[in-house]
Amino acid sequence: MNQDTYAGGGVVDQIEADPVNSSTERSLYEARVKIFPAKVTGAFRRLKWWIMAVTLGIYWLTPWVRWDRGPNAPDQAVLVDLANRRFYFFSIEIWPQEFYYVAGLLIMAGIGLFLITSVVGRAWCGYTCPQTVWTDLYMAVERWIEGDRNARMRLEKAPWSFSKLRKRVSVHAIWLLIAVATGGAWIFYFADAPSLAIAFVTGQAPAVAYVTVGILTFTTYVFAGFMREQVCTYMCPWPRIQGAMLDEDSLIVTYNDWRGEPRSRHQKRAAQEGLDVGDCVDCNACVAVCPMGIDIRDGQQLECITCALCIDACNNVMDKVDKPRGLISYTTLSDYEAHAATAAKNGREAAKNEQRRVSISHIARPRTIIYTALWSFIGIAMLVTLTMRDRLDINVLLERNPLFVTLSDGSIRNTYTVKLLNMQPELKTFSVELEGLPEATMWFQGGEEQRGTSFEAAVQPDRVRELRVFVVKPEATGTENFRFVLTDEGSGAADTAEAQFHGPQQ
Repeated sequence: MNQDTYAGGGVVDQIEADPVNSSTERSLYEARVKIFPAKVTGAFRRLKWWIMAVTLGIYWLTPWVRWDRGPNAPDQAVLVDLANRRFYFFSIEIWPQEFYYVAGLLIMAGIGLFLITSVVGRAWCGYTCPQTVWTDLYMAVERWIEGDRNARMRLEKAPWSFSKLRKRVSVHAIWLLIAVATGGAWIFYFADAPSLAIAFVTGQAPAVAYVTVGILTFTTYVFAGFMREQVCTYMCPWPRIQGAMLDEDSLIVTYNDWRGEPRSRHQKRAAQEGLDVGDCVDCNACVAVCPMGIDIRDGQQLECITCALCIDACNNVMDKVDKPRGLISYTTLSDYEAHAATAAKNGREAAKNEQRRVSISHIARPRTIIYTALWSFIGIAMLVTLTMRDRLDINVLLERNPLFVTLSDGSIRNTYTVKLLNMQPELKTFSVELEGLPEATMWFQGGEEQRGTSFEAAVQPDRVRELRVFVVKPEATGTENFRFVLTDEGSGAADTAEAQFHGPQQ
């Protein structure tokens, strides 16, 4: 590593760092070249730490949050109850027939991803993608035990010794613990977390729990520990899709070559000789900190995940050489072209004076407004329907074998399977009534004493009660349409189900 002193008095390390994952250097048939990202400080690095802490905290702690839903419902705040086919999210309970709410959330997630990408490029990849978050955590462990970039590179080349073995075993042991915790946290979303944790430790959990933890442990350990940038480059489809989401006003991490070129490692000497040089001191700091192993100065690349660590590294160097920040920055294509034109016409200093900071005009654009409006509309519609939805339901299925029965007195009987759904955490008594079928009477199997045009049935909390209902009409020919009307006797809420009554054809 060499050092140079610049006009501003700062000393900058000249790092020997090659962009090992550059598309011009990478072969589809070459084994992975290990990347050793250097430590960096700055606003974007701090943002990544905060996002990592929040996302991992949400993932690991959410299953342990309690939420009181009454004596007949689980008290886990977020629970995917596959056995009873329920999804609980705090005060919201989603039943199988309400899966459209989950579909709505997935649509909102997709539109949100489009919105973020159109504003700031692959920010999802750089900050909140699980692959990025866990890889960042693994690299932090690696750096904590083995040291920064140069120390890790020396350790990689060093012969095996007790010190090297101790460090490598420590790193991989902590990686495995993180991987196990990752798989363990996932299964807690599908059962009561405290109960499942005890059963898992004592060997009494279902086999699927151990298999799930094993699979997620393996994938986390391999993807975050050994495949890192390869997952983003080769396995993830999003880098190839995101181009359709960008336009000339999208903010992307950009090397402003109109300002940095021609680059020179000896700017002080070049200035004394009257040579024209740009602001880039060719220190390779941006390459050294890149977790994807690319050189942002080569332009936009599929491998770039927009983590912006190169911006932090470059800004630190610009501070040392007493030059304005922003040689590498979040910039739109339209701004870049405008600044490049100004630099060509009026010089770099004039263009630097025109460099814009990120403002509301970069964000509030027709495309982003449309995405935001669509995202908000879906969200509001889901909230409205959630607050207005009925908590009871009736489903009717006609038994077709036989389609009808002619009784000894000449009357016609149809048989139906009627399901009464009580979505409340308390016992409910429902009234079921015939509507639109004159002279007909009905009763359910086991409730013959309630024969008439209606009957009452109690349904346990948060359960479905299935009844076999017989409907009889003195005279019937052909097909008649009618309705079953379900009414909650306590609240007066009602629901209906259309049905058909069949008799002999004329």
